Amino acid sequence: MGLDSRDYYRPSGYGGFSFFPPVIKKLLIANGVVFLIQMLAQMVVYGYSFSGNPVSYDYLLTKYFALNPLGSGNFFVWQLLTYQFMHGSFTHILFNMFSLWMFGMEIETIMGSKKFLFFYLLSGVGAGLLQLLLSPVLGEGVGPTIGASGAVFGVMIAFAMSFPDRYILIYFLIPIKAKYLIAIMIVFEFMSVSDPSLVAHLAHIGGALTALIFILLDRRNHYNINNLFKSFKKPKGTSSSNYFRKPTFSVKKDDIQEAKFYDINDTYEKDDEVTQEEIDRILDKISQSGYQKLTEREKRVLFEASKKK
Repeated sequence: MGLDSRDYYRPSGYGGFSFFPPVIKKLLIANGVVFLIQMLAQMVVYGYSFSGNPVSYDYLLTKYFALNPLGSGNFFVWQLLTYQFMHGSFTHILFNMFSLWMFGMEIETIMGSKKFLFFYLLSGVGAGLLQLLLSPVLGEGVGPTIGASGAVFGVMIAFAMSFPDRYILIYFLIPIKAKYLIAIMIVFEFMSVSDPSLVAHLAHIGGALTALIFILLDRRNHYNINNLFKSFKKPKGTSSSNYFRKPTFSVKKDDIQEAKFYDINDTYEKDDEVTQEEIDRILDKISQSGYQKLTEREKRVLFEASKKK
């Protein structure tokens, strides 16, 4: 799959949206590190089974950190998070991480880093819960579940809802609009439930449904993630860059349409003095809420500041 450049707005190409936004970059690194640990664990034997076969440390990783069925005796609540960072093969992690980057790059910029991270992990938790609760009922496999696919399906839903008419190139050749491609994939997942395979189709559906519900509620209520974690307030005097890196932003003159649509009560003159503190505040706002939440004056300030660099 690949992205076509038609039928969507972006502030300044890949210079406006960071090529590797901070949360996605950290997720890619975290998944890669965990996969490396899994590969090394498969090579190290810590004991032998009753039948005399060697047992590697990979067994312990699966027992404690993969998503084990509720009735197995090996389920722990933290597995709803940890299973999202484990993968079964190189092609498994490659497809998931490529999809996360391709569909999530602009979603993180729109949502803001904190909300995107919460949304991503929540989609994975929703995927895991549906897998745990319905797989025994519908006859899907009841073995351990691993992979970021459920969370990635959530990101794909967000992409389809944000850019429904964006063209995606299947195998870099066949163009299809995002809303149709994602809809086809979800229908396929529903049709594949109970099929004998190693794919956790219920987890994919769970991630997609969780994402859909979250986005619809967020559009109505405009959730502020900071209010959900008041107990984790940063100490006074601590820069927000210690939590999430400020995005690299460059804004083209054409993208803000010469400020023709600025509110008369929110004007900005080029001669106005703009302090570094104000620029930092705007960048913090982008990190928390996304570029689209900026006022027209803030966009203009950012644009003028970028021209002075």
